[in-house]
Amino acid sequence: MEMKIIQTAKNTGERFAEKENSPASANPEVELKLEPEQKYQSFIGFGGAFTEAAAYTLAQIPEEDRARVIESYFNPETGLGYSLGRTHIHSCDFALENYTYVEENDTELKTFSIEREKKYVLPLIKDAVKARGEELTILSSPWSPPAWMKTNNEMNHGGKLKPEFYDTWALYYTKYIKAMESEGIPIWGITVQNEPEATQVWDSCRYTAEEERDFVKNHLGPIMEKEGLGDKEIIIWDHNRDIAYERAETILSDPEASKYIWGTGIHWYVSEEFENLSKIHDAFPDKHLIFTEGCIEGGVQLGAWHTGERYARNIMGDINNWLEGWIDWNIVLNEQGGPNHVGNYCDAPVIVDTKTGEVHYNSSFYYIGHFSKYIKPNAVRIGHELNHETLKSVTFQNEDGTIVAVVMNDEEQAETITISLNGETSKAVLPEHSITTFIIKN
Repeated sequence: MEMKIIQTAKNTGERFAEKENSPASANPEVELKLEPEQKYQSFIGFGGAFTEAAAYTLAQIPEEDRARVIESYFNPETGLGYSLGRTHIHSCDFALENYTYVEENDTELKTFSIEREKKYVLPLIKDAVKARGEELTILSSPWSPPAWMKTNNEMNHGGKLKPEFYDTWALYYTKYIKAMESEGIPIWGITVQNEPEATQVWDSCRYTAEEERDFVKNHLGPIMEKEGLGDKEIIIWDHNRDIAYERAETILSDPEASKYIWGTGIHWYVSEEFENLSKIHDAFPDKHLIFTEGCIEGGVQLGAWHTGERYARNIMGDINNWLEGWIDWNIVLNEQGGPNHVGNYCDAPVIVDTKTGEVHYNSSFYYIGHFSKYIKPNAVRIGHELNHETLKSVTFQNEDGTIVAVVMNDEEQAETITISLNGETSKAVLPEHSITTFIIKN
């Protein structure tokens, strides 16, 4: 069995290090048995969000350093091979301030313009596409309609979309897609609303499940089609796993709403109830599941290791429950974990110290890379058996036939593992607090 081993471990200082494999012992205690004949979902890819905060932060450092960070994420050979992206439709909390694309009370949207995004966001996306060598699959999400369209007359602190502006707001999405595409940036899909169950101190807007269903069914879906954008994917929920099934059940059970909807978007905050994704998949097997946001809250944690392990645990937990694509939150933040216009500072896999110019790659960057560098777009998840209580794993077969197995050991002691495929075996050591990718030519 021809096997390549790539490993990142907390205590060895190794990052994406190639390791030797050794012949397996006769009686392996820990075994990962690969079962490529069992096939599950196809995978779209991995990516991160092009927030104004990320784009602004990268604009604060010398051009060659900025280019290096972009390459480190999007280059398919030397970087993480990101192929997905997420944008915010006008402002979110990781923007420099509240802003929209229209003037106050412009109910006809005549003043609509994405001019602001040309300063920081669009150049970042274009450079990412250049680094990738092909177009990215981009998902766009609104955090709040303009203040004048809302019941609370402000973009922050929740509130709801006023019924008289349902069509106006639906048209706004189409104008955004068309404006982005006229700038040479294709949009793959949109979410209806970022975190519709949360009243946040930043840009937010609430929808009950019924309101989201009816907005898609009677306004967003038909208007997207009328505007010639019926081929764009619409994603509901875009919020946490805890009540994702209840939301999906209410909306997707309605055939008139469901016909417009690609699937359900998931965030990781609040809980790790991965099984809720399988509940959605089992109830609506023709619909899809995508991870649209997750980050480490509470500011920068340079050098922390548990942050990378949280990423890997969540990626594996969701993928093993039918997830089909994965998008991180901010790809880059500054030394404070911002900028964020309401002080909601967070961590990111890459932190740029805008005062010293230093670029820090956190453990999360490497942990994500153990998946995104090797599990290629259109890979298919395959079956596996792992006879260990705490080791975590996920297994895929790429279009070229190679099998990729990712195994995380987040325990305090090392483990020896045997990988077996079609009667052939190979052995490897998993150090404590490590993540290992096995690439097997079948």
